[in-house]
Amino acid sequence: EFLGRHWERAPLLLRRGDPGYYAGLFSTADFDAALQGGEVYFGTHLDVTSYAEGVRETHNPSGRALPAVVWDFYQNGCSLRLLCPQAFSPTVWHFLSILQEQFGSMAGANTYLTPPGTQGFAPHYDDIEAFVLQLEGKKHWRVYRPRTDAEVLPQFSSTNLTQAELGEPVLETVLEAGDLLYFPRGFIHQGDCLPDAHSLHITVSSYQRNSWGDFLEKLLPAALQMALEEDVEYRRGLPMDYLQYMGVANSDTVDARRTAFVEKVQSLIKKLVDYAPIDAAVDQRAKSFLHDCLPPVLTQSEKAQSVYGFPARWQDGGPCNVDILITKDTEVRLLRHGIVRLCNEEAGVMLYYTTENSRVYHKEEPKFLELDPEYTDSIEFLLSSYPNHVSVANLPCETLEEKISLATLLFEKGILTTKKPLAKI
Repeated sequence: EFLGRHWERAPLLLRRGDPGYYAGLFSTADFDAALQGGEVYFGTHLDVTSYAEGVRETHNPSGRALPAVVWDFYQNGCSLRLLCPQAFSPTVWHFLSILQEQFGSMAGANTYLTPPGTQGFAPHYDDIEAFVLQLEGKKHWRVYRPRTDAEVLPQFSSTNLTQAELGEPVLETVLEAGDLLYFPRGFIHQGDCLPDAHSLHITVSSYQRNSWGDFLEKLLPAALQMALEEDVEYRRGLPMDYLQYMGVANSDTVDARRTAFVEKVQSLIKKLVDYAPIDAAVDQRAKSFLHDCLPPVLTQSEKAQSVYGFPARWQDGGPCNVDILITKDTEVRLLRHGIVRLCNEEAGVMLYYTTENSRVYHKEEPKFLELDPEYTDSIEFLLSSYPNHVSVANLPCETLEEKISLATLLFEKGILTTKKPLAKI
């Protein structure tokens, strides 16, 4: 019902009537704990903002966001935006790691702490699908339709808008703890605190640059490159005289040569579809998505059956439980279905994976293994077998040595788990 009626179409307000609905997700105590940890920096992780008399300002000093400085800003009426709370909060990390699988697109978050009677941001619209989860206190929200067709589902966020540029809101409400407000990208919004309560909310975002147009930006250049290589029609020269009858200055001219030129362009564009490497372009988008992804949050059993729970340690003067002993009878499966993507690229066959990603967006370079092409069938076999376990002996490699070698490599990267722990603690 949500996807049919609201997603990319219209705002949705859910009143829970339960102030504790989001208990345990994130709180002002968690906000303070992040500051006390000493790893929060102004500009990188935290923005100090204000909006008064139509003017939006950012007040970030440089360097580390020390609690005494941050809380002084708050006490003086500034809003605090914590970027990337998933880097500091295991619960937000867990929450977003589930949502990114659901959306098939990066799920991000910011938390906003606003003092009573203030507003931290000017009216604006965003380039993301936004879910506002009210965690503490309450906040007054106004949401407005896109002003023009060009602002419906925009590719980029707007600049700060003035009150004079807004019409009447399509939704005006006070969110209380436990409530949720969703609005699509392009819907203008502003939130301000009532005089009697502070507000803490988290905005979960997804679907940034995830449109058909963004996909075609990847696909069409690749299609054109293949067409140029394979079809002489795309390599033939332009008419010698085309500059005389084409161009804006000639756009109103009735000329058979113009008609023929336009028809030729149209036919080449239509023919381009035959050269479009659609699956390869999807794989390239998937590769980007895996780079955006948070690492998976493991259950206790997943830890015990993966390299992350392997009991190698220093004991009695030396390392023990070091050898990862995978045999032909070891039963394995992918840790999760969505954590890998097999891509055929010019450099070879690459397996991209998320298990070594950082909880900070793009802190690490994309993680991948370059595989021998003969291992492709085994990766596809593991993908199609999920969530069932398969014995290493059944991997479609030529030799038993190759089967064990591939399984060991994938286990060491956290990509494979075993049905039973390989070693007992």
